[in-house]
Amino acid sequence: MPPPTAHQKAGETDIFKLDRTDICTLPLQGGYGLDALWNDDFHHSAMVAMTGHHEAYYSDYRGRPREFIAAAKHGFLYQGQYYPWQEKARGSPTLDLPAECFVVFLQNHDQIANSGTGQRCHGLTSLSRFRAMTAYFLLMPGIPMLFQGQEFAASSPFFYFADPGIELSPGVREGRRTFLAQFPSLATSEMQAKLADPGDIETFRRSGLDLGERHRHASIYALHRDLLALRRTDPVLGQRPCRIDGAALTDEAWMLRFFSAGGVDRLLVVNLGRDLLLGPAPEPLLAPVEGQAWQLLWSSEAPVYGGSEGPAQDAAGDWLISGQSAAVLIPGPSTAGTGAKDS
Repeated sequence: MPPPTAHQKAGETDIFKLDRTDICTLPLQGGYGLDALWNDDFHHSAMVAMTGHHEAYYSDYRGRPREFIAAAKHGFLYQGQYYPWQEKARGSPTLDLPAECFVVFLQNHDQIANSGTGQRCHGLTSLSRFRAMTAYFLLMPGIPMLFQGQEFAASSPFFYFADPGIELSPGVREGRRTFLAQFPSLATSEMQAKLADPGDIETFRRSGLDLGERHRHASIYALHRDLLALRRTDPVLGQRPCRIDGAALTDEAWMLRFFSAGGVDRLLVVNLGRDLLLGPAPEPLLAPVEGQAWQLLWSSEAPVYGGSEGPAQDAAGDWLISGQSAAVLIPGPSTAGTGAKDS
């Protein structure tokens, strides 16, 4: 990402100025003829939720369940509201656009490089939380985008690098330091001194991938493989367009319900907080299909992915969703009694 120009505030790049009129709009109609656009809003919320960092252009996001539900249902989170970081309104209405107009992601080349140390997001959070958010972004509506090496949790950093020539190298290096100084944690003299030199060939070399990690990090590779297969082959999770609704369950847990005409709905439950018991359940979207009960289809905490345990049912049949995990539930036979009790 180049340093901001005179008319840009730090954190605002040219792509931030695109809005709904640029998506799915023919050039003859004044648009750019784009089929889809990156949903930076989703990324920013996800990073706040995963890392707790809340500075610079992350400062107008809370990383709370309502943001993740809104991103799944409506795409951009800012659709004309005032955006304090840029001191102006951000975006325009996209409520009428389908999910396929939005590319969702947890990593891209710009944002990893903007971490200062080039760390990928799995290195900035717990692996359990990373697995849970990976499940959400790969199964939610929208077009998921993986950054190179993300699928096997690459250990190599990814830095901002360039080959501007000897004359421009000092300016590029200083521009990079100025840009990252918008983050108070990167503005200290100690951190500024540690920033990688964009023009140093070693900065480029250190950003390369070790493809052998596909095997050494087999559990994370399996997580991505299985989630993409689930998205592709499941008759409900894979249907496009899909009909969904969502609800916040706690301050750190939420769910999406994927509806099916055949009564084989799916529940995607994400819990970034402590262990969560889905009962008592005064939330209509948790209600099972009539005559059936929810059964476990998939869990991010399965041992095959490096997890310690999966969801479990209590004596009443309520699901206990482990802390920092995600689970997919499907309808199955109900074993609960049908008798009524007087309260």
